[in-house]
Order: sequence, then structure tokens, then C-alpha cells
Amino acid sequence: MKLYDGGRAPNPRRVTYFLAEKGIALETVPVDMGQLEHRSDLISRLNPLQRLPVLELDDGTILTETVAICRYLEELHPDPPLFGTDPLERALVEMWQRRVELHFFMAVAAAFRHLHPAMQGWEVPQIPEWGEANKPKAIEFLRLLDGELAGRAFVAGDRFSIADITAYVSVNFMKLARIPLPEDLPNVRRWHAEIAARPGMGSIKP
Repeated sequence: MKLYDGGRAPNPRRVTYFLAEKGIALETVPVDMGQLEHRSDLISRLNPLQRLPVLELDDGTILTETVAICRYLEELHPDPPLFGTDPLERALVEMWQRRVELHFFMAVAAAFRHLHPAMQGWEVPQIPEWGEANKPKAIEFLRLLDGELAGRAFVAGDRFSIADITAYVSVNFMKLARIPLPEDLPNVRRWHAEIAARPGMGSIKP
């Protein structure tokens, strides 16, 4: 297998953390998104959407989309489980993964893509009003999550999961999106510090 990786971009970073937590080593092909290499003929052929990461299997099959890639790797390497261990736990992980992705990750991404000057050539047209509108959406979700984390260690329950990876990357992404992390979120801050200290996560710079 061969992973076409986009470095510190949020979606590639989610797969990188997933691999680290699993202890999986893959052949990796760096793609410099700053130089628009994700729009090259090679990446366009592998993924017409010109998005990363891309996983190329040994038989030539191409997998794109972060969670799809992680699900495939989970099937090949079930331990440690990052998508749950029984029907209820898997459903809870799926629920929180989608909540985090749809209501937090995407809000932070919208703020970044529509407000950051570096994205002017990527997001056409940039709509600053939409970027600003998403900042409070991200904070609103974090306040909900802070209440949830008052009663458990991880986003989806008592076990670390892909939902934690997505939330952790989203919090880190807030800095680039210029969304300050509120001080009055003690449970989110405690959780974030604990996730950052994990061997698999702490070995990689945010």
C-alpha cells in the first residue's frame, strides 16, 4: 500500500494520527499542498477531486476520504480498536465522529478557507461573511462537547477513538483559522492536553 500524504493539512493529519495510534507503517509519498502538488496530473488521476489523503492498494484500487481510509485500515488491523468493539460502541463512535466532523471540523474549515489570505487562490470565491458566521458555530459545538467531557474521558465514551482524532485535529486547526479557544472550557482543555500526551499523538507535531 502507498499513502499520498498532504503533511499538516487537517485531513491527511487525521490519517497520520490514526496510523500512529495503530502502530501501522505505510509507504508514504509526500505531496506539497503549499505548492499545489495535489492538483498535479498524478493526484488528479488518482483522485479527480484533487483532495488528500489518497491510499493506493497493492492491486491498484484507490481509496480516498479520510474516514474511509481509516475504516479500511481498521479492518486490516483491528487492534487497538478505534471504531468501537461492539454494536453500541461502534454506533456511538459513528455518532460522535459525524457530530464532530459536521458541526466542528467543517465549521473551522469554513472559517479558514473563507478568511485566511493564503486560501484566496484555493477557495473561489472566498465569502468572508460565511467564514465569520462559522466561528461561533465552532465555539458553540465546543461548549456542548465540554459538557459531555465532564462525565467521560473521551469524545465517544470511555475509549479513545477516531472521534477523538477528528476533534483533536479540529482544535489544533482553530489556530490557523484564527478562532481562539475559550478559557472557560476546562473539560475540553483537560481532554486536549491528555490527547496531546498520548504516545501516538505526541510523537507528531500538530
